[in-house]
Amino acid sequence: MMELADRIAAFRATLEEWLHGLYHGMIAHPATEKIEQEAEDLEDAFMLACFPDAFGIPSPVSYYTAELLPYLGEEYAAWERRMWDRQSLIERKGHQYHF
Repeated sequence: MMELADRIAAFRATLEEWLHGLYHGMIAHPATEKIEQEAEDLEDAFMLACFPDAFGIPSPVSYYTAELLPYLGEEYAAWERRMWDRQSLIERKGHQYHF
């Protein structure tokens, strides 16, 4: 039968290994940056599909998507600034595909 100190040491080692793996997988791993970039690209595509009239593209659904503005106000302002700043958009896309 294991003594209490041995059981505590084994539990602590297992917990440290698990927490290290969790931290590495959620924060430190380089794949998280790629996932965030992909999520931002999907958000940009969604916003462009909902609000194309911000760039002069006529859309018949603009009347209905205008109802989303109160919920997407902060994201809309940041998205519009990002889309109008073409230099940063092109640079970001360039870095994404050319390492």
